Amino acid sequence: MSRILADDLHKKWMKDAKYRREYAALEEEFSLVSALIEARTRAGLTQEQVARRMKTTQAVIARLESGGSKPSTRTLERYAEATGSRLRITFEPARVA
Repeated sequence: MSRILADDLHKKWMKDAKYRREYAALEEEFSLVSALIEARTRAGLTQEQVARRMKTTQAVIARLESGGSKPSTRTLERYAEATGSRLRITFEPARVA
């Protein structure tokens, strides 16, 4: 039985205009999720360790890192502190389509 890699599916699906539009619409969410995971990984922490530092549960951290919830600025500040990071929020010019 051959395996299909997620990257291969993504490349295939990116040929579809509707998929590309939907994927682009999620760019900010993907960016936030990636930044959260990168901060935790850089700190050498597990989700459970971050959760303990934030006085919450591992399930809450998993939801944050999966994009399953939209965190408040306060939650992001607590996550940054727990991972030894500095939260920085910026506004960038919108892309002209």
